Amino acid sequence: MIRVMLVDDSPIMLHVLQRMLSRSPEIQVVGTAANGREALDLLPDLNPDVICTDLHMPVMDGLEFTRAVMDEYPRPILVVSVSVEPGSPNIFRLLEAGAVDILPKPCDILGSNLDKPASELASKIRILAGVRVFRRRNNGRGTLAATTAPKPAAIPRPQVPPRIVVIGASTGGPQALREILGSLSARFSLPVVCVQHIGSSFLSELVMWLGKICPLPVRKAAHGETPQAGVIYFAPEDAHLELDEGGCFALSLATPFDGHRPSVTVTMRAAARCFGAGTVGVLLTGMGRDGADGMANIAAAGGITIAQDEASSTVYGMPRQAVELGVVQHILPLEQIAPTLKTIAESGVNY
Repeated sequence: MIRVMLVDDSPIMLHVLQRMLSRSPEIQVVGTAANGREALDLLPDLNPDVICTDLHMPVMDGLEFTRAVMDEYPRPILVVSVSVEPGSPNIFRLLEAGAVDILPKPCDILGSNLDKPASELASKIRILAGVRVFRRRNNGRGTLAATTAPKPAAIPRPQVPPRIVVIGASTGGPQALREILGSLSARFSLPVVCVQHIGSSFLSELVMWLGKICPLPVRKAAHGETPQAGVIYFAPEDAHLELDEGGCFALSLATPFDGHRPSVTVTMRAAARCFGAGTVGVLLTGMGRDGADGMANIAAAGGITIAQDEASSTVYGMPRQAVELGVVQHILPLEQIAPTLKTIAESGVNY
């Protein structure tokens, strides 16, 4: 049984959410609250597995509530609000504060057809019930406060100069990417290609959010563009990101791979084919197995493969699949990945 707490200042919305969740017998609403302060008081006794909260509420809003929960009683938070529609600046402020996922409220809450929104809500709650969360202290970045500067892992000098980094992520990825990409130097000497599983309507906001944080330029990859050193590229919405024989980006509308388009594996395979042993593959937190086969291609080509470790992963699904395939050379905590990428990039400077 998944224990859920609902936080919303609208009694009607609380009733609708409870009705939606009553369709899922494995989900139990153990309590409700009208604002964040009330919810914080109830948390120790209710001890929910997942919290669903609105954003705009009196006394204590959802953003302040999320920060307080992640500081005092860390657990998965799903923000359900009309204020997390695509284009809203609130989305990544909430993720930065510690929320794991967001979901726009159903438009017609008084309508009779709530089957689709009820199914989506229940699905997200089931996923969040298996999510690992971490205590977050207010250090101004929305990330774990480190007591010492992270050190790079001891990785042997690459046999050939590194030429490109490909990073794949899913659930928990935006926060992990923020930690890694925000920690790279403005002098980082390799192109970085990212494939993040995210709703297509939210990708532009993710790129803009990371662009404000990262010392390197962040943008969506364009068809025919040549990857440039020191630029972070994201696979565009609803298209596989590949590389042609000349090393230029090529967008493809081919069938989804492992259920995804863009697929991490498709991009990693293309990079391994194009850059061979000069490819560095990084697989971060996420559900499913997308990226595992791509890491195998990079390893077979003689490249470097890095997976986020279980302890720092929000969901240890994608990295686990690659590790179990035996194609991961280095399993690292999140905080070590950026310093390690810097070391790898610098190893090729004097070739």
